[in-house]
Amino acid sequence: MTTHDEARYDPDARNVLGGELRPCSARPLTGFFRNACCETGPEDLGLHTVCAVMTAEFLAFSRRSGNDLSTPRAEFGFPGLKPGDRWCVCAPRWKEALDAGVAPPVVLEATHEETLAIVPLGVLKDFALEG
Repeated sequence: MTTHDEARYDPDARNVLGGELRPCSARPLTGFFRNACCETGPEDLGLHTVCAVMTAEFLAFSRRSGNDLSTPRAEFGFPGLKPGDRWCVCAPRWKEALDAGVAPPVVLEATHEETLAIVPLGVLKDFALEG
């Protein structure tokens, strides 16, 4: 079994607070690179950088917006998400949810600094959960 550090895409990745990017979720396994972190790279066109804690409202919003995160998809090894699960969501989708009044809470220590190109730190802090 690899450790978190061995599975890192970018070992120097920083979070929105300027510290080391922390894991978001290993169960379910999240991240664009499926390494538990909201890391990003040139191939991540969706900018999957926000470590969000799922809510029923956000999951319903995402489904209505064309990205059903609730339904399991065995062919992709995707278990389907439920309220309380942590997941690396696309920064633009999180911003859309914010504008619609259904933004889920975020874990700042596990949210990649690239998110700040889409959402200001002050706004993220308004939705922050601890660790």
